[in-house]
Amino acid sequence: MPEHRKPTVFVDADACPVKQEIYRVAARYGLWVRVVSNSWMRIPDSDRIELEVVEKGEGVADDWIAERSGPGDIVVTGDIPLASRCLKNGSSVLGNTGRPFTEDNIGDVLATRNLFADLREQGMTIRGPSPMSGPDRSRFLQAMDVLVNKLLRDAARKAGAP
Repeated sequence: MPEHRKPTVFVDADACPVKQEIYRVAARYGLWVRVVSNSWMRIPDSDRIELEVVEKGEGVADDWIAERSGPGDIVVTGDIPLASRCLKNGSSVLGNTGRPFTEDNIGDVLATRNLFADLREQGMTIRGPSPMSGPDRSRFLQAMDVLVNKLLRDAARKAGAP
């Protein structure tokens, strides 16, 4: 059977509320995880999970992820501009809530983000996202599992596996 590359999961980790869920799914499928942060953080003791501490600064972690992720990889982020950049380089992108970002929906998501940013700049108070709940975590786990299975099937198909 031909060997095919498994997805690498890139985690925009500084504000990611679902890191533990990502580690669980990655362990189940034997995936590599690159946890990208501006500061040191504790990660599980695993040969397949690496912490990448990048310089502090606006967009440094985003640039690191966007430059290294690509087709067949998964990026987990709540950062919509980063999601857009990663979609352009062929990565699959999953939001922290389990919502997939796709070429079909990223334009609307960016427009909504920009509208809310404009409203905040004008002094309007906009409520932020709700805290993560148990059902939110379950939704994320399910979406991550579905995405990993899709990418594994696609990679096997490309490698000529039956």
